[in-house]
Amino acid sequence: MIIFGTKGYLYQLAILTLVCGQCGNPAAHTLRKRVTKFTLFFVPLFPVSTKYATQCTFCGAEQKVTTEQAERLQAQAASGGPGGQQSYGQPQQPYRS
Repeated sequence: MIIFGTKGYLYQLAILTLVCGQCGNPAAHTLRKRVTKFTLFFVPLFPVSTKYATQCTFCGAEQKVTTEQAERLQAQAASGGPGGQQSYGQPQQPYRS
């Protein structure tokens, strides 16, 4: 008997201050990475799919993001100041997928 399946992993990559495309409020957004891995005898072996998304902490809306957009947002969080967030005094651009 062979036991196989998939298991999902959720990673929080960054927290950014963006204008939400759903509610229009400037709020913190979490950048998340979802990885689904193939398992054999409950041991994760290799990733089957990888997806990125941002979630607004104000309204809870989640928007899918491409890999390129996710890398750009991660770079923005790394250079955005303390805590990886933009300050509210700086101009913010609306984020729409």
